[in-house]
Amino acid sequence: MDAKLLTSDDVADILGVDLHTLAGWRCTGRYDLPYVKTGRLARYRRTDVDAFIEKRTKNQNADRG
Repeated sequence: MDAKLLTSDDVADILGVDLHTLAGWRCTGRYDLPYVKTGRLARYRRTDVDAFIEKRTKNQNADRG
């Protein structure tokens, strides 16, 4: 298992959001994206980022009967 933690810049790039947006999510708890605090820095596990993306992936045809 790769234990390297991603930076906020890395995660913002992966998700396609602004760095300030990601910081806002952390401060407000708007989204359940786990992070690890190391001093004043926030770091993310890749598995948590992947799970965040997966939970928000929508299949338009899945809801049709």
